[in-house]
Amino acid sequence: MVEVRLDTWRGSFHLQVECRFSAEWTVIFGPSGSGKSTLLRLLAGLDRPSRGRVLLDGRPLTDTRNGFWTRPGQRCSGMVSQQPALFPHLNAAANVAYGLAALDRVARRRRVDEMLELAGATDLAALRPAHLSGGQAQRVALARALAPAPRLLLLDEPFSALDGAASDELVERLQAWVHAHNVQTVMATHDASDALATQAEVLLLREGRQAAMGPASEVLTGERERLMRRLDAGD
Repeated sequence: MVEVRLDTWRGSFHLQVECRFSAEWTVIFGPSGSGKSTLLRLLAGLDRPSRGRVLLDGRPLTDTRNGFWTRPGQRCSGMVSQQPALFPHLNAAANVAYGLAALDRVARRRRVDEMLELAGATDLAALRPAHLSGGQAQRVALARALAPAPRLLLLDEPFSALDGAASDELVERLQAWVHAHNVQTVMATHDASDALATQAEVLLLREGRQAAMGPASEVLTGERERLMRRLDAGD
């Protein structure tokens, strides 16, 4: 469970959120500029809030009142963003293996193979990032984030470079995997179909404020109707 209480500024942008992520899969939904990426970066520890706290399973990750902040690599979390930050000098397999130094060589190779297979990237193992398409790089970045077995997985529109069918297939496999391994997932998106397809709990953000939170079928009723009108117009 992730508990968030943040009242913080990033430049001129003010984010004010107080919520609890208790579902296995939560979607942060909102238009561009609503604060989705900012919130994920604060959860990951990539940014530090001016005021607030973040708890994971009751354990503080950030607590400004007590001057407490856990470094990103110590949060038991993995993050995948729109722009995969792969190491350019390493091939895909080596990128995935990067955070597995605690495993012996055989176990490390086995884990790399499992994660590349999950991400649909087995055939990319020997390629360096310069030779990967955007979608392929996102698959490798996902495999790398999952390899250390995080407790919390943070996804910032991570499948934007994949077409609809490929994205849906990957999300379906990923949901089964995180369920089996007890990994709580928080995904940011501006596409309502992502939230509706996963039947997730949804945090709706507008201009840095929490507008609503609850089941996708309830929170995104208006978005569902808009999507249906677009589909009808296309027919």
